[in-house]
Amino acid sequence: MKEFIEFIAKYLVDSPEYVIVEETIAEERKVNLTLRVKQEDVGKVIGKKGKTAIAMRTLLTAIAAKEGKRAMLEILD
Repeated sequence: MKEFIEFIAKYLVDSPEYVIVEETIAEERKVNLTLRVKQEDVGKVIGKKGKTAIAMRTLLTAIAAKEGKRAMLEILD
């Protein structure tokens, strides 16, 4: 899951070297992912009206469900 979000984010931003994804396991079946990008690239990851972020979260939810887990994505600048 971490690699998937990192892959998508690196293709969306202008500075892919600043993309950092941290994965923490909150509970047995719950995973929290934190995405950090350069300040100038936050808008590209979020998208207009948050549509890109919503799409990333939807795909992440599908991947997590396939593994029998729940995943949350938080985007930081």
